[in-house]
Amino acid sequence: MYGITIVGGGIAGLALAAALDADRFHVTVHEQRNTLPTVETSLAMWPEAQQALDAVGILPEIQAAGSAFSAMALRDVAGKAWFRAEAAGVIGVSRADLLRLLDFVVPDSVSRVPGAVTSLPDAGLLVGADGVHSVVRRQRWGPRSAERLSPYLALRGIVDEPVPADAGGEYWGRGELFGIAPASRERTYWYASYRSALGPGGIDIEAALDLTRRRFSGKAQGIDRVLAGAAPEGTLAQRIWTVPALRRYTRDGTVLVGDAAHGMTPNLGRGACEALVDSVTLAGLLNSRPLPEALKAYNKRRVLRSQALRAASSAMTRLVLAESAQPLRDRILSMAGRLRRSA
Repeated sequence: MYGITIVGGGIAGLALAAALDADRFHVTVHEQRNTLPTVETSLAMWPEAQQALDAVGILPEIQAAGSAFSAMALRDVAGKAWFRAEAAGVIGVSRADLLRLLDFVVPDSVSRVPGAVTSLPDAGLLVGADGVHSVVRRQRWGPRSAERLSPYLALRGIVDEPVPADAGGEYWGRGELFGIAPASRERTYWYASYRSALGPGGIDIEAALDLTRRRFSGKAQGIDRVLAGAAPEGTLAQRIWTVPALRRYTRDGTVLVGDAAHGMTPNLGRGACEALVDSVTLAGLLNSRPLPEALKAYNKRRVLRSQALRAASSAMTRLVLAESAQPLRDRILSMAGRLRRSA
């Protein structure tokens, strides 16, 4: 049996371990995390990601645990809706539920090694599934591949009440974003982003929440109501990091998947989706082709697609968090909304 070492037991690593042929490969997963996330966040599962979840064998469970999206209102920061963007077929699911379900379908034959990786193995295939701060990427692709810190702070959380009537959607302001979406019938998922000097590490969640409340105070009733119910223990605050463009995801017996390969800003909601597609694509190729051919095909299938999404997500960030260009952006969106309604 051929040995495969996966560094990282998050979404990408677990999906790959679950999808690899247990009769063909001896798989070892290294993971620092020993518990599920303590703060709930919601992930959008687009149709391509749902196909990957179906291949892994957990799509029905994801559909049962998640909530369906139909459309999302795009609003100015005062709450006025420009138009509704269609999101048909998208499922929102808790990150903790997704990790729990993926973990459940990983075969018992997979070896689990807790703790940080101190040295990278030389034998077999090494998979970097260790996220935007990937040790595997930095060691095998060099210092130019190191993650980059953006100027933006991102907050996410769940409040134990339903989405306020006529308040769901994304609110775009001057250098600021706020989102409100259903986490379930009785709970609301919210997120916010803006420039901040907090962090990058050791961010005080209560201080970040206070800053967010002051920044968005009085701008829209829905935002005020959600933030009034937000508590530090139910909130995650992080600076946004990204990964520079890579032309190949394979090098010297090593392959990258997920955020380790194409860590992007969250504005398109595609990071977790592309991680799942990466892992299921790689597993399918390794299960059916010789190793060199499988890795070559993986590059061909995934690099251009995921790098295009990484670039598009970055462009969306500049649009959503526009500062000097915000008045022009808002006029264009308002005009687009009127044209859609009159069509």
